Amino acid sequence: MASSSSLSLSSSSSRRSDQSQESDPSRDVKTHFRVCRFIMEAGVKLGMRSVPVATACTLYHRFCARVDISAYEPFLVAMSCMYLAGKVEEQHLRTRDIINVSHRYFRSGSAPLECDQDFWDLRDSVVQCELLILRQLNFHVSFQHPHKFLLHYLLSVRALLNRHAWARSPVAEVSWALLRDCYHGDMCIRHAPQHMAIAAIYLALHSYGVELPRGDREWWEVLCSDVTRAQIDAVISDLLQLYDLEAKCL
Repeated sequence: MASSSSLSLSSSSSRRSDQSQESDPSRDVKTHFRVCRFIMEAGVKLGMRSVPVATACTLYHRFCARVDISAYEPFLVAMSCMYLAGKVEEQHLRTRDIINVSHRYFRSGSAPLECDQDFWDLRDSVVQCELLILRQLNFHVSFQHPHKFLLHYLLSVRALLNRHAWARSPVAEVSWALLRDCYHGDMCIRHAPQHMAIAAIYLALHSYGVELPRGDREWWEVLCSDVTRAQIDAVISDLLQLYDLEAKCL
């Protein structure tokens, strides 16, 4: 962040050619990955809980699905998404805190911004962008996340295993980490939350070679009646693509 005023609601005209061009999908995917990583790391510094962070990422992905993100500053959109997510999930954040954490994210070790004109201009941009997001999403900003399903499913999986098998493998911890990583991409707007939760457990179990008792039906069919193996594979495939993308974004 060159200065607080470098984040404006619209990208500068120099970033776009005179002739309209279609955005590069691979470039957009990398941008979204980096922006969501920013949301997650800034969220930790702001003390945001996991669900508000997930809401902020979902707001960002839904907004990007409706607009040409090249017309906007994506990190400003992310800041507004965090601010709005705090309201939606009743973990209110101060714009000053969001701005200072964002400033230090781009300028590590720097002092907090002074409350000068640049600061107030950036604060106004965050608020204006929040209103733009609300309008673009038709004020539909409350989402059903996979988190509650994952918690419920993990309790059921734990009941199917003996306590020694459960204690030997970090299935729960890895499942939560996999679910968090899903939000680096737009999986949250393309897959059902129940399916994402099942896929996270499925991948965690297979990663550690943990097998559940077999019955008349597969364990995932018992926990979620409308999920299929193909849908689980689709979620896992998307997640593995995100891991491949991570190396290109660092």
